[in-house]
Order: sequence, then C-alpha cells, then structure tokens
Amino acid sequence: MNSRNMRYRATGFYQGCASCLIVLVALASWCGHAMGQGEWRPLRNVELVVQAGAGGASDRTARTMQRIMQDKRLIESPATVVNKVGGGGAVAYNYVNQHAADAHFVLMTSGTLMSSYVIGQSPFRHTDFTPLAILCSEYTVFVVRADSAFKDGKALLARLVSSPQDVRIALSPGLGNANHIALAMVVKAAGGDVKRLKVAVFASSAETVTALLGGHVDLVLAPASPVLPHVAASTVRVLAVSSAQRLPGGLASAPTWKEMGVDGVFGNWRGVFGPKGLSEPQVAYWSGVFSRLAATPEWKEDLDKNLLSPLFIGGVESRQFLDAEHKQISALMKDIGLAK
Repeated sequence: MNSRNMRYRATGFYQGCASCLIVLVALASWCGHAMGQGEWRPLRNVELVVQAGAGGASDRTARTMQRIMQDKRLIESPATVVNKVGGGGAVAYNYVNQHAADAHFVLMTSGTLMSSYVIGQSPFRHTDFTPLAILCSEYTVFVVRADSAFKDGKALLARLVSSPQDVRIALSPGLGNANHIALAMVVKAAGGDVKRLKVAVFASSAETVTALLGGHVDLVLAPASPVLPHVAASTVRVLAVSSAQRLPGGLASAPTWKEMGVDGVFGNWRGVFGPKGLSEPQVAYWSGVFSRLAATPEWKEDLDKNLLSPLFIGGVESRQFLDAEHKQISALMKDIGLAK
C-alpha cells in the first residue's frame, strides 16, 4: 500500500471516530437533559433514617417499608435503615438536612415533629424538610377500667367539662403529644376549659395502663395497639376513639367521638420527608414509590396488624395537609397553655 492510500484511510478512520464521538456526546447531553428536566431516580444506596432505636414502632415501620420496596422492586437501588437516636429527634433531623437537595436520604417522622416545634422543644419544623408523602395515622383511644363509673364517652366528657379536676388522666410520653391534642380537641369542642384538666405524664403507654389497673388514674389516653391485649382480657373498656371511623378487629365495638356528635377527629400521622431543597422530579419519584407501596397487600396487612389507619397523601397535597395541621396544632397548644 502506498503512502497516499494510507493517508486516505487514516483520514477516514479519524473522521469516523470524530463522528461517533459527536453522536455519543449529543446522546449523553440529551439523556442528562431529559433526566434533569422530567425524571429522577436514585443512583446509589437510599437511607431510610429513623429517629428512634432499633425495635421501636418507627424502626419496625421503616424496615417493613424497606422489605416491601426491595421485594416488589419499587426502587432499583438498594435501601438501608439508619437509626439516628438522640435529642428528641434532633440528631436525625440534623443528619438528614446535612444532605440538602439529595433525595437518597428519606426521613421517617410523625406529627410529633410539629407539636415539638410549636411548644418549643425542637427548633425543627415541617418546612425545614421536603414532604414526600403521608402514609398512615395512629389514633388515640380513651380508656377506663372495666369497673369504671364512666359507662360511655358522653358521661366522661360531661365530667371533664363540669369537674375536670376530678378526673385523673394519664398519657405518655409527654405533654403536647398527639394523645394530649386529641383530649384537648374533645374537651374544647364540648365547651370545657382544657387548662383545668388534671394530666399526669408517664414514660410509656404500658405504664399508664398499669396505673389505670392499679386505680391510680381514672382515664388513659394511648394509641390503640398497647391497649388491645387489656381489652381482650376485659380489664379495661374503650369509651371512645379519635378516628373518623371505627378501628378494626378487637376495637370494632368502640365508638368514635364523631359518632357521638363531638368534633374530635385527630391522629398522629406518620410520613416520609426528604432534605430541604429537593426538586419536583425528585418529589414526584418518591411520591410515586410510596403510592405504590401503600397499595400493596403487605403494607395494608401491616397497618391492620398495628391498628394504623391508611392515610396516603403525596406530593404537593402533603404540603397543604401539613400547613393546615400546623395551624390546628398551634391553636390547640395555646388553649392547653403550652404555646404562646
């Protein structure tokens, strides 16, 4: 082959490579533009951040979500549960918001985030994060001993309004939580003075029930699940529930305040937030994932098992829900005397 032909072939080779390079660059640019503008998906491990230790209710919920997401291939990347304990949730909140605009971090939280901020226990509020979805709600049961003089919710409420200091009330784990708010809503709706209520705080729901059975308190406010075994043993009675509809299973016979004509629907929602600064495509991705998760039989079975009520609110609607919830909690905390 002479030198002239070799030059022609070399020139063609380099021109071909250049053409391929241009096509590849253009394709990569188009894909990046499309992904940035209309779609996002995790590219590495996702952390489900829990503000409580292993074995607790929040941790169990997070691990159930992790299992369903992996088994159902709701996400293509791996996911791990990360426990960040301490400071009443502050450690977890700080950790998540150290990763601003990074949707690989998902915070498990509840309505306690709001109430803690309103009463000054935490500097974090819901607007410090990007809400992704509300998943479910846990309602408060109003429980007395089986031999209590209070035979129904109306009799209890009448006494709470007329002589609130005569009813010894127990709740956990602190003032201003969802159980306290549910109580305040009911008493306020009936025209009572919530600041006159006699409330004792215990470390756990189990301790409140023990105090009730021992005759040390007259009324316990708690989530449904820790009370259910005592209902089955006929040692306590549930006079009312703060849900909009009756709870299933062993509490199906317990009426709601709404049934009795009292505006007392309030639950401790549980949801998932991302760090501040997430984009709309990132929010849309996670909202879609959690929407599909909420529709699985495994998730519904877990809710029923733990007496949690489904309450899926995703995307922009979750922000509107949280803003309205914040206003309601702020007003009730002022009534209770825990906020200015």
